[in-house]
Amino acid sequence: MSVQDHRPPAVQGASPGAAAPAGRLATLRQALQALPKAALGNLVAKLMMVGLGLAITVTVARHGPKVQGAFALFVAVESGLLTLFSGLGLWLARQISQQTDGQHAKALPMLRGVLRAAVALGLLAAGGLVAVSWWAQSMPYTYLWLLALAAPFLLLVPTATGLWLGEGRMWPINVAQVSAPASVLAGLAGAWWITEGGQAGQGSKSTVLLVLIAWVSGKSVVAVVTAFYALRNARHRDEALADRLSASRLTAFHLPQPSWLAQWPFIATIGVTNVIGLLNYRASLFLVERFHGLSTAGVYSVAVTAAELLWLLSSSVTVSVYSRIGHPDTKIAAAMTVQAVRINVLSTLLAAPVLLGLAWWGLPWVMGPAYEASLLPLAALLPGVAAYAAASSLSAFYTNHLGRPQLSGAIAGMSLSISFCLGWFLVPLWGPLGAGVASSAGYILAIVAAYGVFLKHAGLPVRALWQSGLTKVDEVT
Repeated sequence: MSVQDHRPPAVQGASPGAAAPAGRLATLRQALQALPKAALGNLVAKLMMVGLGLAITVTVARHGPKVQGAFALFVAVESGLLTLFSGLGLWLARQISQQTDGQHAKALPMLRGVLRAAVALGLLAAGGLVAVSWWAQSMPYTYLWLLALAAPFLLLVPTATGLWLGEGRMWPINVAQVSAPASVLAGLAGAWWITEGGQAGQGSKSTVLLVLIAWVSGKSVVAVVTAFYALRNARHRDEALADRLSASRLTAFHLPQPSWLAQWPFIATIGVTNVIGLLNYRASLFLVERFHGLSTAGVYSVAVTAAELLWLLSSSVTVSVYSRIGHPDTKIAAAMTVQAVRINVLSTLLAAPVLLGLAWWGLPWVMGPAYEASLLPLAALLPGVAAYAAASSLSAFYTNHLGRPQLSGAIAGMSLSISFCLGWFLVPLWGPLGAGVASSAGYILAIVAAYGVFLKHAGLPVRALWQSGLTKVDEVT
């Protein structure tokens, strides 16, 4: 079923006086009832991803903090590559989500175009990665040639899934998201066996190399399969739409065929914006490595991984309603955005102390005594991470509804500037704890600004964030 057949749920709310005594739990329960069922399926997939991700983290971390540090930095570089060119998939999602009944463009030519562009850009990026690997003197940068080999394939997943994101179809996205860590974990199990349970040569270059090979090979296989499946889906979608239009005596697609090349400034802006956002999440990790070494960065990366588990629900909610946030009607898009923001912030605030308690009890036991040092940085990160849970939904409103991804970039840039400047002073003094404090401060201050920008463009008062009646949508025309 295409996204046009769904209606954004009405934001049903009780009167302010009735909602106040119920507290946060009642508000969260009310908000969850308005969620589309797709969010639940995506949440289940996210839970599976978290389980696999934790297994990957534990497997790598037990090779030693040095291996974990190299792995975390390598993955951060890979994420930078993916986010830089993520605009292709989001452009496709926006084209699909903003189509209305009776007006359609063919999905297959658009998908083919962005996939070809992804491969070409991956080949271009591969050249730069090889050059960096050639001149680098330390791990993991000396192994970026591995990423260069995989680059043309890795870009296929965020590009191909733009088709399903625009349609509001979650299960193909869920399968792709779960398959990648599952295949990586299988490869890591082989690396674990080769290194005799991680005990032989902890922190050695050969161990790091095996871990990184498992990572890029597993993700590359899933990427190729995902791309071919998306092409098949796009062809079937176009055939079904052509049959429906023919049955209604409309014999052709009504919209002119969009081309990503004609809108390259929009795509480039998304890429730059997402890179700024990634740096916002990972700059502190590079600061820790710069001032305290690879092993300390490995310990801090575990705190970051644990803290970002709070974004499990927020990312599920945003992905499931992304097409609806892109609705052309500002009132509908704003109502869906506010609903998602409420759920994201309330759920993370409730989950944060639970996560900290579980980590305090189990993290050193599962990963080893060396990672006990990650607990205080984790505690420092959680307040900011909880507040920043709203960022994904607000960013979807800026990008998919307004078509202005630069607003997301400005917010992320503000957070990055604050956290980096604070971190430059605090990390040398306090180490990973200073990185956690700096990042948390950047998140909190930036999300306050993000709320203000959203409310201005949505034409809503500040109290709309907690008074659901102000964003109620009775029907969709």
